[in-house]
Amino acid sequence: MVQAYILIQTEVGKAAEVASAIAVISGVTQAEDVTGPYDVIVRAEAANVDDLGKLVVAQIQAVEGITRTLTCPIVHI
Repeated sequence: MVQAYILIQTEVGKAAEVASAIAVISGVTQAEDVTGPYDVIVRAEAANVDDLGKLVVAQIQAVEGITRTLTCPIVHI
């Protein structure tokens, strides 16, 4: 299982709407609108890195109102 935080920038005033839309996507375990340089932070999981990439590109980035994403895989050292 691969887990990651996905940091998202949205159009002005769209953070809550984007977080709600992403929260119901399969593989997303948490989606919160926040303040700071990013507008939404998502925690997601997938079976492998390829599936995580597909989740981000095909489903999360397809949500209207997103301008940029940054995927940060979780590592256990």
